[in-house]
Amino acid sequence: MGDYSLYFDRAELACSHCGKLFIDPAFLEKLELARTLAGIAFIIVSGFRCPEYNKAVGSTSQNHVSGRAVDIKCERGSSRRLILNGLMAAEFNRIGIHKTFIHADTMDELGAPKSYWMY
Repeated sequence: MGDYSLYFDRAELACSHCGKLFIDPAFLEKLELARTLAGIAFIIVSGFRCPEYNKAVGSTSQNHVSGRAVDIKCERGSSRRLILNGLMAAEFNRIGIHKTFIHADTMDELGAPKSYWMY
């Protein structure tokens, strides 16, 4: 059990550059539902990003900066299936799949297009 939420602690969701943390409460609630539905741990490799760190990693998107995105570690097909099933059942409609992580965000609720993509 995390110290910040049911499954996640502050440290894993905070910016790895500056340590600041902002996660949209509705996003966190949806993420916890996805984790419950998936039935496996979600290891967060990137949560909130301060604007400086977001720029440093080459992102122009505001999804992590707004506290409405995470990247979940995933390197095996069986885990990928469970994580994706949980995210889709929790109605995440923006999901990116990389060979080492799965990106999930809720920017669709702010008018961004709903989509699934591969990195």
